This record gives sequence, structure tokens and C-alpha cells, in this order.
Amino acid sequence: MNIALIGAGIVGVTTAYELAADGHQVTVFERCGAVAEEASFASGGLISPTCLTPWADTHTASRVLRQWWSPLNPQHLGPHIGPRQVSWMWRWWRAGRPESQTLNRDRLLQLALYSRQRLQHLRTDLALDYEHSTGCLVMLRDAQDLARAQATQSWWREVGLPFHELSPEQTRRLEPGLNPDTTFAGALLLPEDEAGNCRQFAMLLRNEALRLGVKFEFQTSVLGLEAGQRPTLQTRSASSQPQQRSFDACVVCAGSASADLLRPLGLKIPLLGVHGYSVSAQVREPLNTPRSAVWDAQRQVSITRLGQRVRVAGGFELGHNAQDKRSAPLRELYQVLQDWFPGAATLSSGVQEWKGSQAMLPDGPPLIGASGLPGVWLNLGHGASGWALSCGSARALADTMSGRSAAIDLSGHAMERYA
Repeated sequence: MNIALIGAGIVGVTTAYELAADGHQVTVFERCGAVAEEASFASGGLISPTCLTPWADTHTASRVLRQWWSPLNPQHLGPHIGPRQVSWMWRWWRAGRPESQTLNRDRLLQLALYSRQRLQHLRTDLALDYEHSTGCLVMLRDAQDLARAQATQSWWREVGLPFHELSPEQTRRLEPGLNPDTTFAGALLLPEDEAGNCRQFAMLLRNEALRLGVKFEFQTSVLGLEAGQRPTLQTRSASSQPQQRSFDACVVCAGSASADLLRPLGLKIPLLGVHGYSVSAQVREPLNTPRSAVWDAQRQVSITRLGQRVRVAGGFELGHNAQDKRSAPLRELYQVLQDWFPGAATLSSGVQEWKGSQAMLPDGPPLIGASGLPGVWLNLGHGASGWALSCGSARALADTMSGRSAAIDLSGHAMERYA
């Protein structure tokens, strides 16, 4: 098939590669000037199926809603709140019910494990050399963190996820750069989880896609989409007038822009851009940086070593402009880095502060598969976990579009759940 693909973030690039590997002709339309320029640009980097749970759970919902009303908190509800945002939050609250959360958690785990397996296959098979590390430490600050972690461990044992409980002394032996003045209750070592540079991987995989014949049209916006046996796109590049182009199929991987593109077709997908933050700084002293990825369970913040840089990522906000960086979430990231690895990074110069819009569905699992309209396919709604879910989502969609059964059950990722 001759396939149009909208969006060249990590999900779009992996999907383009997998479709081309199956022998399809693929043209990727991207409004930016390169791959992974928006939500995939400076993500935290965690590939952690063990930590990946639906954001819609009663504990998170209560904590976030309490904090969101104060501008001094990292999680904040901004001034640009309308009916779409209110409807999304209502769906999100309902998805936090125990029965819904358990179902969505299992769906995410299945996809995340498959995605990590596919990522490892691509890395080995294509000899992709990007910044990555193995292992993740979940830091537990106090007795409440420890109790919640112990409740989660029974599920980890049930599904066969490996982990090791560590005392503070064992944790410090494993991570000698930890702040000696910070007390904590313990940690969990997740030996099979990973961290990696999402943007580097996307750029390397783009090169492999080019070798397979994929065409990338950068600085090209998709103004409209018509479904049909030959779906039609209206596109406009920086150097040309709008034009109509027809294909055998179209895949929408446009992140937060996907909902606006699909709404005129009658697809009302509850997809919103929830903003996250990251801070990247040069390593000051390698001995003081984390050896593996670190996840602060209480603050919901990750710290990763990416080559000669340290990246701290976290924070959620809704109802703010994408261009406005608030000081509260950035201050939180600096504080978490100071709490755990105060000597790790040079913060006096060359610091990159980033804010990105993560296209999130209220219940968690992304949409992967047919849209219900002829010729239009979906791979969207991965939220803050796009990097962790991208490789598996792409392979599963490519299998489905080629008429094969996907390696995982996609019924929970179908458009029917919003019908």
C-alpha cells in the first residue's frame, strides 16, 4: 500500500519504519523541521513497564486535584479550561475506579513489555548506538511510599516482573552518588527496566526508514483529512500552496494535534495535551551521577544519565499555553535532583529547560488500529509513555494493517471504547 503517516515523533518514526519493513510505501508529513522535535524532544527517557501504570487512579487523582488549584505546585490547572478539559477530567476521574484501573493497568503492561522486547530487537538487529542504560531504582521516601510499594509488589509477583527490595544501606552501595544527607525508607531495584535517549533513537531509526524508502516531508502541515477508499490529505509546505494528495491509507500519529484533525470526520476522541517538563544539564562529576535510572515514587520525577548529561523530568499541567514555562514545576525538578544527586550536574550554565505537550487519553492505554472510518488508522494517545510504548505500538499496528494478527491483544486499544 501507499500510506500517508501524519507526525514524526517517536511513535510516527517507529510506525513508519515498521510499515516500510513490511514492504509498504510510506510518506511522513511533519510540521516541524526534523523528527522528535515536540513531545519526543527531551522526554525523561524511562523504559519501565514495571513503573508504567495508568495515570487515572484514585491516589493520583486525589493528589493532583488537590494540588492543581495552587500555582505554587508542580501539578496545576491553568486558566484555559473549557468544556473539553472538564469532560476529559470527568472521564479521567471515572477511569480511576478500581475495576477500570486494573483493566487498563494490565493492558499497558502487556503493551509495554512487548514494546521493550521490540526495542531491544531493533537496537540489536540494526546496531543502533544511542545513549541508554539498564536498570531502574524506585526511591521510597517514607513509610507511606513503602506501604504503597508493598501493595504493588503482590501484583508484580503475580505477573512475573522481577524486582529486588533494598534497604537504604544497600541502595547507597548500588548508587554511591546519592546525597548522604537525604534520608529515605528504602528502594526497589527493577533490573530489566531501561532508560535511553528518545530523540537519538528516533533520528537513528529515521535513517533506517530512509534506507527502506520512506519519504519524510518536513515543515509540511496537514490542513485536513478526508476518509475513503482513497483517503485524501490537504497539505501545505513552507514553500508551496496547499495541495490535495490521495493514498491507499492514512495513519494519524500527530500527538496532541490529532484530535483537531479527526474531529471534522466525526471522531470525538478525548485526547488532550498534558504538559510535562524536563531539565537537562552537563555532568559535573561522573561519580555523583546515577548509575541507572532513578524514579522518585512520591514526586513522580525521574533522573537519568544520558551520556554526558543528567536529565530530570516530571510535572503535569493542564490548561496552560505550551510556550509558558512555569517556575513551580521547574523548581520541583531542581529540588528532586538536589535531594538525591546534588553534585551530579553543572547548573550554572548550559542548562536546557524544556516543556512538552503529551497527548493523553483519560483512561491510559493508547488507541492502536482502525479508526472506524475507511482508510484511516490510529496510533495515538500514549501520553508521557510514548517512548516506552512506541516500538510495540508500531509493530502491532503494522501487523494489523498488513492483515496479520498482532502479537498482543489490541481489543483494549480499539476505537470502540469511545463509541
